[in-house]
Amino acid sequence: MSKMIGLALLACLAIAGCQAMRQDSTDAPAIRQLYVNSTSITYLEQGHGTTVVFVHGAFSDHRAWEAQRETFAKQYRYIAVDLRYHGTSAWPDDGKDYSEITHAADVAALIRGLNVGPVHLVGRSYGTTIVTAVALEHPEFIRSIVLQEPYESSLIADPEAKKAVLDELRQSFGRIGAALKDGDAAKATRLFAEWANNTGPGSFDQESDAYRSMALDNARTVRMFLVRKQLPSATCERLARLKPPVLIINGANTRQFFSLNGDAISRCIPGSQRVVIANATHGASGQQPAAFNEAVLSFLAKN
Repeated sequence: MSKMIGLALLACLAIAGCQAMRQDSTDAPAIRQLYVNSTSITYLEQGHGTTVVFVHGAFSDHRAWEAQRETFAKQYRYIAVDLRYHGTSAWPDDGKDYSEITHAADVAALIRGLNVGPVHLVGRSYGTTIVTAVALEHPEFIRSIVLQEPYESSLIADPEAKKAVLDELRQSFGRIGAALKDGDAAKATRLFAEWANNTGPGSFDQESDAYRSMALDNARTVRMFLVRKQLPSATCERLARLKPPVLIINGANTRQFFSLNGDAISRCIPGSQRVVIANATHGASGQQPAAFNEAVLSFLAKN
């Protein structure tokens, strides 16, 4: 009997030790995967407490939020997700399910599967579309949402300004499409980044090694992004149904396309807050991380 008790005690200690290791493992950043919706979703996790989930934009992955990781992990459970087909993981198929619908369903399933809701949900650019969709469909999962450089061109009120930014958009994306037609996904990604960041021709090569590596690792997603199945266009009536508190962030030097969209979307969401980050374009979270982090942390603390 004493031998059995001893073995049971050892087993208990072993299990407790394993549990402690799992609980402590988030003190350091850890890459994890969760199987949802018939695929494995990769995410980076660090920290404890209320969860903040970060959703990247086009030609990006969880690395887009590296300038936020340590700061947020000191106060929160930080999770930065790789949307399906993004990052360096193997694809589950040929990319046939790349869509806003799929990505929103995956993020919602991740929150549900990890049992971490309600969460603060932060999105950048394309990621704001996903964040908004999740918040509308699953308000019970959400404490608040942060939209960095959101876009919904149908909401721009000034017809002349709308025509100007959409004409420029078509020209720029025509060049991106031509590069893809030539089979040069890397060139398409460079052009896409230079347009989004409003930094001019050739500026991609001046970006940090980490940024260029992330973007080019995700060059394989650009074609799918351009032809993705989209959610129905947002309307002011639909956005006004958002229940969680909303913070909208733009860079002071961002493209007019994004600043006009930020103006329009903020007008549609009653009670939304707006922050403009000085000396930043589309990527304020990486270009001016201290100002971005301060704005978001202040917002989260109130919600």
